[in-house]
Amino acid sequence: MSNRFDGKVVLITGAGSGLGQASALQVAKEGAKLSLVDLNAASLEETKGKVLEVAPNAEVLLITANVADEQAVENYVNETVKKFGKIDGFFNNAGIEGKQNLTEDFGIEEFQKVVGVNLNGVFYGMKHVLKVMREQGFGSIVNTASVGGIRGVGNQSGYAASKHGVVGLTRNSGIEYGQYGISIKAIAPGAIMTPMVEGSLKQMDPDNWEEVGKQFVQPNPMKRFGKPEEVGYLVAFLLSDQANFINATVIPIDGGQSYKY
Repeated sequence: MSNRFDGKVVLITGAGSGLGQASALQVAKEGAKLSLVDLNAASLEETKGKVLEVAPNAEVLLITANVADEQAVENYVNETVKKFGKIDGFFNNAGIEGKQNLTEDFGIEEFQKVVGVNLNGVFYGMKHVLKVMREQGFGSIVNTASVGGIRGVGNQSGYAASKHGVVGLTRNSGIEYGQYGISIKAIAPGAIMTPMVEGSLKQMDPDNWEEVGKQFVQPNPMKRFGKPEEVGYLVAFLLSDQANFINATVIPIDGGQSYKY
């Protein structure tokens, strides 16, 4: 196993499940010290248990926080630096889908809720982590956008708007902070089988969501859902020193579907 993250500190939001958990496991295997953030304390404990199974000597800090609350974000950044003294990598990942509906029927409160987590939360994280990284003179940030941030997806106004915003933040800030030794990029996952995607399928048809899932992936060139660990491999690479010159860009991981007519 590679030791790309020996001595390095990686901060991950949305670490209690899905892409955050998978990425935590991968960088822990490669030697990282972890600061894991999630709204759900029990989910964080579950992730920590899985981390210690694959990396028994890993140092793991757990922080329960709502990323839509800037004070909570500032606190998780400060607690990470207090514990570890630095932040080498930041997987700015926490997000929600929200309810599915036509734009004209999309509730204002629901829209604000989704944007609050997916866009404001990413901005708050970047704002406070970038202060730390600029002072230390190095760092790598990976933001979670979505294929819904690079094209339309339908019935997801809040999600699409917020994820397009994440793409804009990534490109803008990457241009700003490259001069300080910091690289910032985003990933655009497609249909990865996570609890959030399962929930999305259940919104479409609660009783037959597995069959809906089979139909859902038929347009995909690879005819399947992606796996969380496949995203974890990508995130680990993008957070590593090997990917430092990849900056201000968005990398799809969707089996090629976003490029298919």
